[in-house]
Amino acid sequence: MINPTDLEAAFDRVTDFWSPKIIGQVNDHLLKVAKLKGEFVWHAHDTQDELFHVVKGALRIEFEDRAVDLKEGQFLTVPRGVRHNPVAEEECWVLLIEPASTLHTGDVETPISRSLDEQLS
Repeated sequence: MINPTDLEAAFDRVTDFWSPKIIGQVNDHLLKVAKLKGEFVWHAHDTQDELFHVVKGALRIEFEDRAVDLKEGQFLTVPRGVRHNPVAEEECWVLLIEPASTLHTGDVETPISRSLDEQLS
């Protein structure tokens, strides 16, 4: 059966910052929701682009040569291979769209890295 997803209600599944939850799939891309606060980790995804759409709050994405500030309703695609570090001064809600093969923390393994199974729970 085909049913709509309430995006705001999907964020109720997110109980920890930087721990995305998978809420859907379009072809080989996953749709994930995450609540962010503080600084993440510098990382890159060598073969995948990653889209950040700010649903609530604000997000700064730091790059090696500059930073981009996103406001509620804005999105940014980080091209594959580009090192970046998301930072949210206050709680921020994001919708992520990325290939299913994308590792949560890219080329860096940390205590906050989450597997696909963890993101499905």
